[in-house]
Amino acid sequence: MATELAPGLIHHPGFLDPAARLRLAEQVAAILEAAPPFAPRMPRTGKPFSVRMSNAGPLGWVSDRNGYRYQATHPETGRPWPAIPPTALAAWEALARYPALPEACLINLYDPAARMGLHQDRDEADFSAPVVSLSVGAPALFRYGGLHRTDPTRSVRLLAGDAVVIGGASRLIFHGIDRLYRSADQLVELPLTRFLPAGGRCNLTLRRVSDRTGRPGEPGLPIS
Repeated sequence: MATELAPGLIHHPGFLDPAARLRLAEQVAAILEAAPPFAPRMPRTGKPFSVRMSNAGPLGWVSDRNGYRYQATHPETGRPWPAIPPTALAAWEALARYPALPEACLINLYDPAARMGLHQDRDEADFSAPVVSLSVGAPALFRYGGLHRTDPTRSVRLLAGDAVVIGGASRLIFHGIDRLYRSADQLVELPLTRFLPAGGRCNLTLRRVSDRTGRPGEPGLPIS
């Protein structure tokens, strides 16, 4: 049963059953064969993230010394991104309640020690479109706060197959991943073992980049 963690922040436990998780894992593995994972880097400093990533869709999110932005090609191969996996598109259509398809599907790969610091998703043009998140692999502790970095935070454990919708009044909240947990329930993620170590996690976030008129978002820099 879905739980509203905050206005517009909806947790859907077990949204993907084991069969759907297996399909998604197979689809993501095929994408990673065509668009190999890379290490994004912090703007200005060039420090690599602890999370590796790739993308699917017309646009992909990248980060390097020049800032955060969306672009149509892989930063290392120069090739266009593969199409968004059908299982992820179906999740968007079921959960987003937005009259246009996503243009970007970020694929974040966490090894057991990886983390994602508190951040906002704000490189898009229309914040009325939610971000839809899908989890595969090891459970993770998802931390979320308010519209300012210093606002109080709360946490919820996300399991394989869970979906989260970040929209409405919560569209610009700060959020991140504090840690991963050990789990024996990894069998359906076997297609990803070439890219995801034992105890790792794969997270997909589906995003609409341009607004309904097609105006793109502006390149961004870190939000302090």
